[in-house]
Amino acid sequence: MEFIANSETETREFAKTIAQRLQIGDAVLFKGEMGAGKTAFTRGVASYFGCENEVSSPTFALVNEYRGKIPLFHFDLYRISSFDDLYATGFFDYLDCGGIMLIEWSENVPELCEELESAVYVTIEKLSENSRKITVSGKNFG
Repeated sequence: MEFIANSETETREFAKTIAQRLQIGDAVLFKGEMGAGKTAFTRGVASYFGCENEVSSPTFALVNEYRGKIPLFHFDLYRISSFDDLYATGFFDYLDCGGIMLIEWSENVPELCEELESAVYVTIEKLSENSRKITVSGKNFG
């Protein structure tokens, strides 16, 4: 599934339509350069699930938790460079927490894809300063 977003608002609205298909236990693995819109997409998912917390990139915290109809666990793996590093952070404890995981910089740990049964892949490419090409694949997305 592909979508061209011409603003952050359009990215968030598209993310809400994707969120409709997400379920407890799913993991959304983002791929995209810095500033591509991964956190904006997460804001749309959080809005769909009624999360009232402010959504921000968890770069320094590693994970931000957002409470709503379904808990969301928003990870930033920018500073993680191996499966062992990921394991040491307690990441895998979140797999059984009854929520949805949204994982930025998932490409830093390629083995992660093999570990997650219900993965949804979201690639965001900058087309211009405001436009993004968003590609969604994986579970429930062909």
